[in-house]
Amino acid sequence: MSRADEIFKANCRDILENGVWDTDLAVRPHWEDGTPAHTVKKFGLVNRYNLQEEFPILTLRRTYFKTCIDELLWIWQQKSNNIHDLRGHIWDSWADENGSIGKAYGYQLSVKHHYPEGDMDQVDRVLYDLKHNPASRRILTNIYNFQDLHEMALYPCAYSMTFNVSGRTLNAILNQRSQDMLAANNWNVVQYAVLVHMLAQVSGLKAGELVHVIADAHIYDRHVPIIQKMLEKEPRPAPKFVIDPTVTDFYRFTRDSFSLEGYDPQPFEDKIPVAI
Repeated sequence: MSRADEIFKANCRDILENGVWDTDLAVRPHWEDGTPAHTVKKFGLVNRYNLQEEFPILTLRRTYFKTCIDELLWIWQQKSNNIHDLRGHIWDSWADENGSIGKAYGYQLSVKHHYPEGDMDQVDRVLYDLKHNPASRRILTNIYNFQDLHEMALYPCAYSMTFNVSGRTLNAILNQRSQDMLAANNWNVVQYAVLVHMLAQVSGLKAGELVHVIADAHIYDRHVPIIQKMLEKEPRPAPKFVIDPTVTDFYRFTRDSFSLEGYDPQPFEDKIPVAI
């Protein structure tokens, strides 16, 4: 059984059995038909994924690996905030008529700051420190910029990464304020697992643990029957993650630098409605 499947099942059972419903509150998200999108949630989930043991992708249903990577590269490598630079359509509902999502995600990572070593954006600062200051306890990114929140189409959900080097191993913590467990949980886990592998490789390190901290882990009301069906499925073995070993420059990775061997997820026919 995939460890990612075990964690996902345990999280979802905990939320459904012990979570708190917000049906008595006014909520911002809504369904396409205008109906309020209520949730059942748990506060403060912490999950650990050992990237040396296996790649944390669900087998209970397919997680679209290449599309995950497309979005990851769009944010962390291109540092774009325009959907015209993105292959997929997951951001279409939040973009304006020009394709912009405002001063969100990639925009925040692209802003340069002044350091004694020179002007760098957040990604370049991480890359510099991993190579030159691996003992630092200050290697992190944060895109939850209060000054710009009013100009963001959507406040960042996955907003902060903290990196820590132990010996020759790169570990990381992903902090997330809000998590749609069905639509986005494994999507984000896969993305940031890939990111840790990328940063480790170009820094001469090996990928270690990814710790995922979720403040508000929730299941939407219309997702409950879909989750319940998934909980009845038998997980399959985790696939092998393959990264092109010749890439030593973070900005040279492409979607084709990564692949999965033996990924055989369970069939999944349900259409997942997305709350906006």
